[in-house]
Amino acid sequence: IPGETILKIEGLTSYYKPQVIDANFEVRKGEIFGIAGLVGARRTELLETIYGIRKRLSGKITYKGQEIEINSPRDAMRHGFALVTEERRLTGIFDMLSVNFNLSIANLHEYQNKFGVLNFRKMEKDNHWVKDNLDVKTPTLKTLIRSLSGGNQQKVILGRWLLTDPEVLLLDEPTRGIDVGAKYEIYQLMIDMAKKGKTIIVVSSEMPELLGVTDRILVMSNGH
Repeated sequence: IPGETILKIEGLTSYYKPQVIDANFEVRKGEIFGIAGLVGARRTELLETIYGIRKRLSGKITYKGQEIEINSPRDAMRHGFALVTEERRLTGIFDMLSVNFNLSIANLHEYQNKFGVLNFRKMEKDNHWVKDNLDVKTPTLKTLIRSLSGGNQQKVILGRWLLTDPEVLLLDEPTRGIDVGAKYEIYQLMIDMAKKGKTIIVVSSEMPELLGVTDRILVMSNGH
């Protein structure tokens, strides 16, 4: 059952066109919050503005009762936000590199000592945890991620962010272009995270998907 309000967006307008215009909504702790809309509704732009990829023209982001400044993805990560982007191949994976690298890249600071030396044993242990718990089908963790199926690539991206232990997970079309089995596993992962008190905001073009897994749905049209 969703708890108290954890994230409040007030008057959020993005700087560059196509703009998000005066967005207002609240999301609760442990809630799966859906965002629906047709092509051009600017759902992706909304997530990118919250996450600091897009510059904000005006508006307030209140998180856990405190107004916060998110001007870059680094700021967002520091506050416990994570974003799984819509275009997996363009902005999600490092396709020339291994599954190991793709899993570890967002959490490198956790594996470094004060001299910047990486603890590969801890990294390997965490990556095997993702592989086992998300049932990532890959010959080894050294396999190039581009040789995996779309569903398994998506699981690696989700696993990457799970290792950062985010409080707010922003998902942009998380099940696009993957098979039914992998879709079900991703839905289950979202539900399990919400039960643990994590907050999930999910953009989807599939209305049955939103009706099936979300607690509430926000509808966007032309940036509003």
